[in-house]
Amino acid sequence: MSETRDHIIATGRRLAARRGYTAVGLSELLAEAGVPKGSFYHYFKSKEAFGCALVEGFVEGYGTDLAQTLDAPGRPARDRLMAYFARWRANQTGDAPEARCLVVKLSAEIADLSPGMRDILDRGVARITARLAKAVRDGAEDGSLPRHAEPERIAETLYQIWLGASLMAALSDDAAPFASAEASTARLLDHQ
Repeated sequence: MSETRDHIIATGRRLAARRGYTAVGLSELLAEAGVPKGSFYHYFKSKEAFGCALVEGFVEGYGTDLAQTLDAPGRPARDRLMAYFARWRANQTGDAPEARCLVVKLSAEIADLSPGMRDILDRGVARITARLAKAVRDGAEDGSLPRHAEPERIAETLYQIWLGASLMAALSDDAAPFASAEASTARLLDHQ
C-alpha cells in the first residue's frame, strides 16, 4: 500500500469519527490530508470506493485489536471478555473521537447509502461475534464461564447490548448506558 493512500484513509477516519461519513466532503478531506484531487482518484475511483477502503481498514484493525485482547495468555476467558468490553467503554467515552468504533458511528448512516460499505461492516460484525462466541466457548473450557448451549447467540446478544449502549450514551452524552451494559454482560455470561 502507498503512504499517500494510507494517509488519506487515516485522515478520513478522523473526520468520519467526528462528524460521520456523509458530512465529510471530498474537498474537506483533501484539504485536511493535504493532497490534490488527482491523488485521491489515483487510489479510489469514487467516494464510495474510498468509504469501502476506510471501513475495510477499520474492520481489519479492529480484528487485530480484538485478537490481542481475547487471546491474552494467562487470563481466564471471562476476564478477557470483560476486558474487551471495558476497553469498548473506554474508547466510546474517551476524549478522542477517532478511537471510537466506526461500526457504532457509521452503521445506521451507511446502511441504505452504500451496499458495499454495509456488506463490509456486516462481515466485520460477523467476524467479531464469531470471535466473541469462541471466547464464550473458551470460558466453558477453562471453567471461568458456565457452558452455554448457544455461544453464538450469547455473542450476538452481547454485541447488540454494547452497540445499543454506545448509541444511547452518544444520544444522552452520559456513560450510564455502559454501566447497564456491563451489568447485563456479567449476568448473561454467568448464567446458562
